Amino acid sequence: MAFKALRAALAALSLVTCATALVSPTGHTVVVNGITYYAAPEPVSIISATADQLKTASTTGVDLIPLTVMEDKTSSFTTAMFRSLAGNYTASDDVFNIGFLQAVYLKHSGTAPATVKYPLGAALTEYGTKLFMSSRAYQTSVEAQGYAITGWRTELPAGPYFMSTSTGEVYQAYRLYSDVQGAFTEGLKPNADGTFSVLSASVSGVQGVTIGVPSKLYFTKTAAKPLAGVRVGIKDIYDIAGVKTSCGNRAYFDLYPERSNTATAVQNLIDAGAIVVGKMKTSQFANGETATSDWVDYHCPFNPRGDGYQDPSSSSSGPGAGIAAYEWLDLTLGSDTGGSIRGPSGVNGCYGNRPSTGLVSLDNTMPLSPDMDTAGFLVRDPLLWHTAAKAMYKENINSNFTSFPKKIITSGFPTSATSEAGTILIDFLAKLTTFLNATTSALDVNALWASTRPAEASGDTLGQFMGTVYPILISQQQYRLFTLPFYSDYAAAHDGRRPFINPVPITRWAYGQSFPATAETEALANKTAFTNWWKSNVVLENDESCSDSILLYPGATGNPNYRNTYRSAPGAPTGFSIGRVSNFAGVPDIVYPLGQASYQSTITLKTEFLPVTVDIVAAKGCDGMLFELAAALNEAGILKTPKTGSVPF
Repeated sequence: MAFKALRAALAALSLVTCATALVSPTGHTVVVNGITYYAAPEPVSIISATADQLKTASTTGVDLIPLTVMEDKTSSFTTAMFRSLAGNYTASDDVFNIGFLQAVYLKHSGTAPATVKYPLGAALTEYGTKLFMSSRAYQTSVEAQGYAITGWRTELPAGPYFMSTSTGEVYQAYRLYSDVQGAFTEGLKPNADGTFSVLSASVSGVQGVTIGVPSKLYFTKTAAKPLAGVRVGIKDIYDIAGVKTSCGNRAYFDLYPERSNTATAVQNLIDAGAIVVGKMKTSQFANGETATSDWVDYHCPFNPRGDGYQDPSSSSSGPGAGIAAYEWLDLTLGSDTGGSIRGPSGVNGCYGNRPSTGLVSLDNTMPLSPDMDTAGFLVRDPLLWHTAAKAMYKENINSNFTSFPKKIITSGFPTSATSEAGTILIDFLAKLTTFLNATTSALDVNALWASTRPAEASGDTLGQFMGTVYPILISQQQYRLFTLPFYSDYAAAHDGRRPFINPVPITRWAYGQSFPATAETEALANKTAFTNWWKSNVVLENDESCSDSILLYPGATGNPNYRNTYRSAPGAPTGFSIGRVSNFAGVPDIVYPLGQASYQSTITLKTEFLPVTVDIVAAKGCDGMLFELAAALNEAGILKTPKTGSVPF
């Protein structure tokens, strides 16, 4: 009996212990002036307000008080200054709204002592402020006028917060947005230990993930933190510590636990101050899929351009659709092996870059082909683009040139303006030629190859020599490095079963397995021969301009590609095109959005508009020159910043 009693007591104690261990705060959802917010569970400070003060500022039945920390840099805080700061915060920050002026804490960052010019009553009444508190810098002034100063445990930057009515604890405020385009897999929030958690909040949205964004007022850009406050979405092939990676496959997501390490490419952005707000959809295992039939495990994101029912391209589909749709999203991180950034950048109408290979480590990142995989961005702002590139690629990106190239080569460019897209491309070429004071010439890459091909080609045409290099490398390398371990782990966990795989990757893997293992070695040899030929005969390195020339070819040309179309079964991505040069030669290929072309939508039955873009290729390592060229063309008014939504310009 004594043993049974002891066992029962231990069991009861175990239940208590487990219950205690499993309970943790996850934050609160709060509505302020009709806008939904998330109050993070971790307090960032405590304000030493009295119980009476907190009660005065509270709303009946609500524990959290909307609070604004105001920063005063003057020697005298007045009613006019109060109104000015409220206006500035409203204009510059999408998280702040005047409802957060329910309680105000005034901090001073200038030379103390400072004064508060009472009465502030008119301004406080105007904004519904129930509690006004000021820091110790104002002590003499405030106490002389019969008021009390209020301290806090940890100084906070200006911005909107929530304050507990019971403890005075202060929490960061996140504005919640619905991912109506289906671009994200999960919303994330950072933890104090450097890991991340899935955002435990939601707002109304049809099958939409909820994304929380912190106030921009919390962050100040510095030389050490050039991306401070920049909101970034991450393609879901990059590991982030604390959360799972799906790679676009449900079985893969369910099989593996939360990651313990963050990919270097992502960590470099975080270290530079970027705010990771969520992980974004990828076509399965970063293979090229077309909406909608190829996307089985997850629904394809919606391209916001035109009628809203165009294919967003792949595999960086989420990053492309998201950056084109959401004003609250500043930057997205994608990957490009065979066009996975350039395609989505084009049809979603934004800037994008496939960098020179090897600019940043791809550890803790799903491989497609390590010999061709790269990490790059999709972004609306060309200046932010360059800043982000310097933060992620670090010393591997530089501006090792003294002038821009004076030679422009074109491939596949229109010679007459027979379409809206053709007119836009010809106009850009003319402006670029004038801007650079350059010469232009057209490249017939097949003819040049025929007259200068390397000995390794043995008389093969370019298509014959390179046509199977890409599909063999991506299929055999991914199958060996990624698929086989995944299959083995899944079988061990599921009694020998195989996981479901979407049609495109399984077709490509089967293609690769139809060749002997030696095919990969042969493909790599052909790739090396092509690289040497390209850099010796087409775009050469140059001490003065880094690249002796730049190669231009059309990107997106405003042609619709509807997502409600039934398509044939997928096959292997064989063949050669000018867009494959960067894959094989390891050179940068970046996308500039130029304009838009009209089409008659079969969805809306109205005239809609789709993006027109150009791709620009330079010599390997000349990424910095292309970024600076974009900035210079933007300053000259030749390039513009695309808008979000259905019409980019």
